[in-house]
Amino acid sequence: MATVNTYITFNGFCEEAFLFYKSVFGGEFSYFGRFKDMPITCPPGEAEKIMHVSLPISKETAIMGSDSFEFFGNETIYGNNFSLSLNTEST
Repeated sequence: MATVNTYITFNGFCEEAFLFYKSVFGGEFSYFGRFKDMPITCPPGEAEKIMHVSLPISKETAIMGSDSFEFFGNETIYGNNFSLSLNTEST
């Protein structure tokens, strides 16, 4: 079965948003990682931002997200700050 999940990019408040989503939908994060967990040195102010988070909200669906990482030139533009992750059983 194919699944479609929403991926949302935030400008520094991903953790706050996903804690809210968790309070609404329940469940546990299947992944919660910060930029400081990557094998690179993060500039001040970037290390605690969310690199990736995933919150399953049903058996087939998850909400995923991250903060933009300004060090790499990524800028959050609201209205363009989401994408769809399409997962299939085969490639």
